[in-house]
Amino acid sequence: MDIDLEKLRGWIGRTETAADSAVPAPLRGLSAALDRDDAPQPGDPIPPCWHWLYFLPAARQSAIGPDGHAERGGFLPPVPLPRRMFAGSRIEFRAALRAGQALVRTSRIDDVRCKQGRSGPLVFVNARHEISAGGEPAVVEHQDIVYREAPQPGEPAPAGLPAPADAQWSRRIEPDPVLLFRYSALTFNGHRIHYDRPYATGVEGYPGLVVHGPLIATLLLDLLRREQPSAQVTRFSFRAMQPLFDTAPFEVCGRPEGERSVKLWARTPDGRLAMEADAALG
Repeated sequence: MDIDLEKLRGWIGRTETAADSAVPAPLRGLSAALDRDDAPQPGDPIPPCWHWLYFLPAARQSAIGPDGHAERGGFLPPVPLPRRMFAGSRIEFRAALRAGQALVRTSRIDDVRCKQGRSGPLVFVNARHEISAGGEPAVVEHQDIVYREAPQPGEPAPAGLPAPADAQWSRRIEPDPVLLFRYSALTFNGHRIHYDRPYATGVEGYPGLVVHGPLIATLLLDLLRREQPSAQVTRFSFRAMQPLFDTAPFEVCGRPEGERSVKLWARTPDGRLAMEADAALG
């Protein structure tokens, strides 16, 4: 497929601003989905990366594409490749967001680039989001979104890298369809690969429902909270390496690296690295 990179790079510099309120209901919902009973109350700090519960996409039903996402060409460029994935993020937590606060998010497309992968072209879009509370920046996030071709029938999945074997902490996760549906609902994520099995397997060629990248990242941070409840995360970065599916349990793992750094990763059922992450502690 020919990619008109110059056209897509015309989106660089595009901005949008949105307002929202950190209402408690989605905090209670995510706490329940993570099997917790300590949802933040009004005024309490919101755990890191729970800001993904706000500023949700709200495209009209008539503007939804066949994959369940909004039709392309709004804030994000109209990349013509069929598969879209949240590949990773680098986040700085400058101040705690608190339940009940009024929030403002300013977003900008920082870069659009293309490279040739083993299975065809890949287009990477980098978006910067800054969330402010009370007029002060609280969260700054650089998101990496990747678009790619669908695999050819019979094309083998990449072998991937082995996951580290020196975890100090680990937790088994059952990614059943209910968990995936609840997270899709909490984040108003219409992408059909997460809840529509016939679409995920028959159209996009996956072996099952796909576990959301942000959900995996949230589970990694939740592991850190369970092991070090008083830890204050000041920076967090993650990179998706291989998809996870609802067909088998996976593990979230971690180990401290000194007093102010934690290495986290998700391990596939066959011991491969699904996601790697680093957290800096204040």
